Amino acid sequence: MEIQVIRKNIKNFHLAVLPPDGKVRVAVPHHVSDERVRLAIISKLAWIRRQQADFSQQPRQTEREMINGESHYLWGRQYRLEVIEQVGKHRIETKAKNKLRLFVQPGTSVDNRLLVLNNWYREQLKVKVDELVELWSPIIKRKPKACGIKKMKTKWGSCNIEARRIWLNLELVKKPPECLEYILVHELVHLLERHHNDRFRQYMDKFLPKWREHRNLLNKLPLAYEDWQY
Repeated sequence: MEIQVIRKNIKNFHLAVLPPDGKVRVAVPHHVSDERVRLAIISKLAWIRRQQADFSQQPRQTEREMINGESHYLWGRQYRLEVIEQVGKHRIETKAKNKLRLFVQPGTSVDNRLLVLNNWYREQLKVKVDELVELWSPIIKRKPKACGIKKMKTKWGSCNIEARRIWLNLELVKKPPECLEYILVHELVHLLERHHNDRFRQYMDKFLPKWREHRNLLNKLPLAYEDWQY
């Protein structure tokens, strides 16, 4: 079992199991001894094994080739890719309920086809995020100064409380809308409570009573070729 121990200027012990292979990451305060860390990990072994087993069973997408017939997702719905080579501006459009058309210049590489798709994904996600920020900020009575989108390796979202800046994982555009809403509310609540403690969970229960259902849905859906967990 691969275990990464990080010593930080924090008060509490934090343990996470990360995909794709169940790597264990432990963040501990500077004053905690190696022996206490070892005993803490041992006490959590059953939970760690369950998390690793879940990862091993979770479906995963294959490496993206950006060819005709390949499956891609938008807001939880599966689409089949249709690549159309023609002179003109690169663009993407959805057709009917299950087709994603990618228009590219003849000879466009796989990497550049993927870049076109990710840029389009970013635009779709940005629209939804802006709508949700406007909806939820008055309810939670906290509004971020900035809400950005980027590819993230280990998280679905993050919040810099001091800067009031929220980051959201680009992959959320592929998940059902309620998953994005759960992550955004989660990060907004961090502007009320920094830690994942009872107070944090009480806020989540108040604002989004079904948040556990949304979290479980998110963590059961297929992981991308680059894997992460929240």
